[in-house]
Amino acid sequence: MTTSPGESLRLLRERRPLVHQITNYVVMNETANATLAIGALPVMAHAVEEVEELASVAGALVLNIGTLSEHWIRAMLLAGKAANAAGVPVVLDPVGAGATRYRTETSRRLLAELQVAVLRGNAAEIATLAGRPAEIRGVESIGASASGAELARAAAGELGLVAAVTGVVDHVSDGRRTLAVSNGHALLGSVTGTGCMSTAITGCFLAADREDPIAAATAALAAFGVAGEIAAAEAKGPGSFHVNLYDALAGLGPEKLDARARVEEAES
Repeated sequence: MTTSPGESLRLLRERRPLVHQITNYVVMNETANATLAIGALPVMAHAVEEVEELASVAGALVLNIGTLSEHWIRAMLLAGKAANAAGVPVVLDPVGAGATRYRTETSRRLLAELQVAVLRGNAAEIATLAGRPAEIRGVESIGASASGAELARAAAGELGLVAAVTGVVDHVSDGRRTLAVSNGHALLGSVTGTGCMSTAITGCFLAADREDPIAAATAALAAFGVAGEIAAAEAKGPGSFHVNLYDALAGLGPEKLDARARVEEAES
């Protein structure tokens, strides 16, 4: 990683990139607000009539399969191909891959037909797409046979992208280097959509630093984890934590992020 998390955040705030998101109904408001709070500009558009135009001028495209339907899949493919043609990086969140055949096949189709820069998911989702045994219930990861570091490394190597596996400790790999991010708080698991928010923020950092996707993905997870720690400090429960999280993202500065980020090389 050649850029520190704090430097990545500084670039993001300076450039204020537009991040096109085709995401799910459950989290659309949350991911848009998280995008604004970290310093980027969201556009939430999934109509097939406009996605190609928007994706081609965005800083990054985020695809999230949380609430699937056929016209949304068509929109994702159209947007993804337009983004690829324009050199716009694509982030994929394969929500619930492994839970149903529809979700798994859609994730695999998107990976096959599009050039994805970063794949961000939980251990069971990434294991499913990397051909490893895993257990998932609904969209929640129950377990995977390999460690997060092993999964990230395997998925990155086999799929030809940067894989970000989130959990108690997050792992990011490009197949050569694998980094562990130890920031975060248990309350992140008590609010719907925090995984999707971390994917959106990955898109924000990637839009600001397209040339170094492993650094961008690592910085995004460190920033989101640090914001979770700050938000939890004065939270009384999930409700106040949710509100505090936006404030923590907005108030996070480059120096504070570098001081609090816990990023290290993962053990082989």
